[in-house]
Amino acid sequence: MRAYPTIRRPSWRLAAMVLALSSVLAAPAAARADGVAACAPAWPLWQAFGTHFIQRDGRVLDASTPRLHSSSEGQSYGMFFALVANDPAAFDKMWRWAVDNLAGGDIGARLPAWHWGKREDGSWGVLDDNSASDADLWFAYALFEAADRWHRDDYLRDARALVARIEAEETVELPGLGPMLLPGRRSFARPDSLWQINPSYLPLPLLRRLATVSPSGPWARIADNTAALLAAVSPKGFVADWVAYRGASPTSGLFVVDPLKGDPGSYDAIRTYLWAGMAPTDDPLAAPMLQALRGMAAATASTGTPPERVRAMTGRTEGTGPFGFSSALVPYFTAKKQPWLADLQRRRAQALLDESLRTAGPGRQPPYYDVVLSLFGLGWAEERYRFLSTGQVQLSWEKTCPPTIAR
Repeated sequence: MRAYPTIRRPSWRLAAMVLALSSVLAAPAAARADGVAACAPAWPLWQAFGTHFIQRDGRVLDASTPRLHSSSEGQSYGMFFALVANDPAAFDKMWRWAVDNLAGGDIGARLPAWHWGKREDGSWGVLDDNSASDADLWFAYALFEAADRWHRDDYLRDARALVARIEAEETVELPGLGPMLLPGRRSFARPDSLWQINPSYLPLPLLRRLATVSPSGPWARIADNTAALLAAVSPKGFVADWVAYRGASPTSGLFVVDPLKGDPGSYDAIRTYLWAGMAPTDDPLAAPMLQALRGMAAATASTGTPPERVRAMTGRTEGTGPFGFSSALVPYFTAKKQPWLADLQRRRAQALLDESLRTAGPGRQPPYYDVVLSLFGLGWAEERYRFLSTGQVQLSWEKTCPPTIAR
C-alpha cells in the first residue's frame, strides 16, 4: 500500500435567452417565477434546471438511471441555486420534499438518506438510508443563508438541528490529525484503523460558515486538516476521488491511497478544484489549496480541455472531460490568474451546455451533473454569487432588491 507523508499533528447567447423564456413558461410550479422577486436578475440556466429537473412537489429528478432517482446531493444543490436565484418558493419545496422523503419527516431525528427512487418491486422510496455528508453540509449552509435573507426562523432551527447531527454522526477524531468529516454516518470507518475520506466533500467556504455558527464545533480544525489533506495526497498536483487515513498509533497516522478505491480522480474530484477556485482569496488556506492542486492547470493547458480521469500518484491522464468539467474549472483558472484558460473553458462549457439544452425535451433530460457543475461554475463566473472569508455568500440580487424585499 502506497503511503503519503506521515502527519503528526501539531452572457448567454440569444438562443439561450429564447430557451430560458420557454423554460419559464413551461416550468413546474417548484421553479416558476411566481416565487422569484421581480427585482432579481433573470438566471436562464436556473430556469432551465427547474424545467428539466425539478418536479412539482420539489423533488429533483435525475432520470438517467432505471431507478429514476433523487439524491440528497441534488436536493441540497438545488436549494443553493434557488437561493442564488432568489426563488424562495422553489427552495422551500425542495427542502420540504427532502425532509419528508429523505429524513422521515423529522430533520432533528435523523440525517437525510442519500438515495431515493424506484425499488425493485415498483414502489418508490429510500434506496439507501446511509447519509452523504457533502449534501448535509450544503443543506445546512443553504438553510443558514436562506434564514438570514428570507427571515425564516424555521430554517434556522432546522439548520442548527442538522449541524448537531452532522457533528455527532459524521465527524471523527483521527489519530495524529484531529477532526475530519467522514463521507457518511456509516461504512467509512474501516477495520484496522482505516478511514475513507472524499476530498470533494469539504468545500472551504462551507467549513468556514459552520465554524461561525458552531464555534465550539470541529469546523475550523477540519478546514485546516482539509488543507493538510490536499497537500499530502496530491504529489503530482492532482487529487483522487477518494483517499484514506491510516492510524499508525493512538497519536499518529498517515494518509494512504484508498485500498478499496485506488487513486483515480474524476467525477468526484473535479469538485475539489471547483471549491478551491471559489474560495475567497483572503482566506489563508485558499492559496495553499490551489498550489496543492496545480496539476490540473498544466494538464488542461496542454490540450485545451480537462482530462476525464487522472491518476493522483503518477499524474497520468486519460480521456476528455465533459463540459461540466470545463464549467467547474472556470473559477479555478480565474483564481490561478490564468484568464485565457478560464475563458477557453467558459466558452467550451457554454457552447456544449447550449447544445445539450437545445436537444433536451420530453423524456430526455440534459446531463444532470454537467448542468449542476455549470450552475456552480458559470453562475460564479457571471458574478451571481461570491463567498466571503466568513463563509457567507454574497448574492448579486441583494444589490438590486430593496432591503424590504431582500431581507
